[in-house]
Amino acid sequence: MGLASELARAQPLSAPRICCLDLDTFFVSVERLLDPTLEGMPVVVGGTPGSRGVVTAASYEVRRLGVKSGMSLIEAGRRAPNAIYLPTRHELYGTYAERVRELARRFAPTVLVASIDEMFLDFSGCERLYGAGAEASGNDGEDRAGDVAIGGAVLQLTTAIFDELGLPSSAGVATSKVVAKVASVLAKPRGVMLVPAGVERAVLAPLPVRSFPGIGPVAEARLHAAGYRTLGDVAEASVAELQEIFGAWAASISRGVQGLGSGDLGRERPAFAEHDPEGETAGSISNERTFREDVTDPASIEAVLCGLCERVCWRARKRHVKARTVTLKLRYADFHTLTRSHTTAATSSELELYPIVKEMLVAARTRSLPIRLLGVQLSNLGVLEQLPLFDRNERVGAVIDRLRARFGFATVSLATTQRRPPDEGRGTRSGSPAGPRVGRRP
Repeated sequence: MGLASELARAQPLSAPRICCLDLDTFFVSVERLLDPTLEGMPVVVGGTPGSRGVVTAASYEVRRLGVKSGMSLIEAGRRAPNAIYLPTRHELYGTYAERVRELARRFAPTVLVASIDEMFLDFSGCERLYGAGAEASGNDGEDRAGDVAIGGAVLQLTTAIFDELGLPSSAGVATSKVVAKVASVLAKPRGVMLVPAGVERAVLAPLPVRSFPGIGPVAEARLHAAGYRTLGDVAEASVAELQEIFGAWAASISRGVQGLGSGDLGRERPAFAEHDPEGETAGSISNERTFREDVTDPASIEAVLCGLCERVCWRARKRHVKARTVTLKLRYADFHTLTRSHTTAATSSELELYPIVKEMLVAARTRSLPIRLLGVQLSNLGVLEQLPLFDRNERVGAVIDRLRARFGFATVSLATTQRRPPDEGRGTRSGSPAGPRVGRRP
């Protein structure tokens, strides 16, 4: 009997069962899969130490030294000079992420991607498929049997991901996305944690406030100043009290810390869903980056902003279009979001757009709060005219694109200069692009 017919016969229980599947140190795990000698070694993915860029993934071994995602590679190099540093290979990681998703579809009818290393599965109504038979008497018995069945199914899923793809993962199961996400973190590494319906608040209560998704360092500091140390403390506060800290998000935070979050999976957010047909001028081209940890380090902010400029310009050249308008998106740690736009001569060159966007960020960032998200958008697009003689920037772009087509996007990056210690080599003046740099895997 097929999955669809079985689902039609299955009766969903009173509460949803949502699974948050988290691929442990995903980028590092893929690199170790391809190079087993990296197993057990301190590994940083993002680029070479001291170079422009940020850490995109760090192994558990190097996290003990204070290195974490979003940190500048300069700082990472100071903290872990003897670690193994590798370039980011987004296309490769995207391929493995899609394989995990295909495998996950064998276990649950609904699978939604939250990021390249995280997805949510809805197991609601699948209890009998995985062994929760009708012999369980009463609602409590049925719920317990369903928990056991779904918990076993999720354990089978994480085992299959490791056995078939070689990738470690952790998972949390609960009645809402937010509690499932917290549970997936508590289950690390390579574990499964199920939070039964009705005990969500008790599970969350002893955890530090920073454990809750959406509470970053700024909100944590404000909560501590107000006397809230644990999620249980926050759950006891009124919405009016929390509005002083979270503003419009107070009601949502209040419900979440009480374990009353929604079981709705919401909108899918594919990690690399870029569609760039040649000659397409409708709409816009945009990329954005949400930091795992809110960022204040200027080097990390500059590196991400430059990388976003490179990405949208590369995509514009793939389409054979130029843009006349560039837009900066900035979101602070308190979720306040603003956009700034600038119109210029038509271009698809990061060498031309990055200095403009950097100036926009300097002018727009009027608050000292950490940054949660950065985005860059190109609009007012027009077809690129093929002239017999290209200017220097267009020639550089053409060469970069040929290298990326052959070796991957991360092969070449714009070398924005940073203040470096004397032993880290010479650089150009701070704040200006120093031209493309070709990276390679050590």
